[in-house]
Amino acid sequence: MVEIKETGCACGKAHRCAVNNVIIGKGVVEKLPEEIKKMGATKPFVLCDVNTDRAAGQTVSVILEKAGIPYSKYVIAKDHSEPDEETVGAVFMHFDPSCDLVLAVGSGVIGDVSKIVATVAKLGYMIVATAPSMDGYASATSSMARDGVKVSLPTKCPEVIIGDVDILKEAPAEMLKSGLGDMLAKYISLAEWRIARLLVGEYYCEDIAELMRECLRACSDNADGLLKREDAAVEAVFQGLVQAGLAMSYADCSRPASGVEHYFSHVWDMRALEFGDACSTHGIQVAIGTLYSARLYEKLKTVTPDVKKGIASVEAFSKDGWFEELSGFLGSSAQAMIRLDAKEQKYDPETHKVRLVKIVENWDEILRIIDEEIPTAAELEALLDRIECPKRPSEIGIDEALLPITFKATKDIRDKYILPRLLWDLGLLDEMADTLA
Repeated sequence: MVEIKETGCACGKAHRCAVNNVIIGKGVVEKLPEEIKKMGATKPFVLCDVNTDRAAGQTVSVILEKAGIPYSKYVIAKDHSEPDEETVGAVFMHFDPSCDLVLAVGSGVIGDVSKIVATVAKLGYMIVATAPSMDGYASATSSMARDGVKVSLPTKCPEVIIGDVDILKEAPAEMLKSGLGDMLAKYISLAEWRIARLLVGEYYCEDIAELMRECLRACSDNADGLLKREDAAVEAVFQGLVQAGLAMSYADCSRPASGVEHYFSHVWDMRALEFGDACSTHGIQVAIGTLYSARLYEKLKTVTPDVKKGIASVEAFSKDGWFEELSGFLGSSAQAMIRLDAKEQKYDPETHKVRLVKIVENWDEILRIIDEEIPTAAELEALLDRIECPKRPSEIGIDEALLPITFKATKDIRDKYILPRLLWDLGLLDEMADTLA
């Protein structure tokens, strides 16, 4: 596997990460007392929910008691908790200030909330993973719903990640599918990272990108064993997800692990928060977004850039009209996206012309990047079939008539150059989006 050097990388960045130890294997949860002592902690605050308590929390309690390590424990009394102000507030109301370590037992929501608690309380943080379901284990951010908007809040990395394969492989099948779905996103994210470097001069590291490619190959090679709960398959997916979080820390950005495919999921989550629409797990939504993104990139390869068309489209574009449409689609959560544009000015006609010239000059290279990084949609469909993963929004209760506006809204979520921004620059966004309906 590619070794990421802390200093001396050809990209020029110092690659640092606060994760000190990643322990993956069978039975490794038994190493928990040893790792707590290494951190100099004496009393952990254990956080889990009713599901993760059954999966591993009760085992953790037994291990701590046998080792003579005192602890406080809070079990969120819900089958499903949202990563939002209510959940964070409830955890802080039950937080024991005599504790000197936050010990999460869970995956996505538990991890995200635990990071916030550890950051605010200024304590060490470690996690015992319960599912290979998402790539946020090693990241220095928490994906949260704040004021109804999906945001990534800066938090601390865990010092220690424990992935016991005997625990991980017992996760619900939906979470196993979700983990591989989150890994498949890296095909799109790596392509968009390279395209953004080419067109808008973003930082890029080839070593980090190659690390992600190696993890993708391992996950794909072991996909058939995932639903059979084979040790090698579960370990490959979990290893890939942890490496993705490390890659984001090394790069100091989310580029190695997420692109437009993630923003399909974010939009669906926002609709669920605002209007009560259906949604699924993050990774399954991302898998569907990855498949639709790959189809759009295939269509893009048939295009010949037309400067006149790009300029005419921007001249006809009404930012106020679009923001009104966006507000109707996403409700109050659209306001944060509108405020973001006031800061970044992505719709400015003059900077658009500069980008459009670069697109035309580098079109052959853009096509080469797509070919090198993104499998065909047919190949991705076959891979999703191997794990019995949904491939259409309707399979998870999402109205497919909303796909065109969903895709157009993805360009407004973050200050990140992704496929819909490229299509907007080319004057092709509306017609490409309409092909999704």
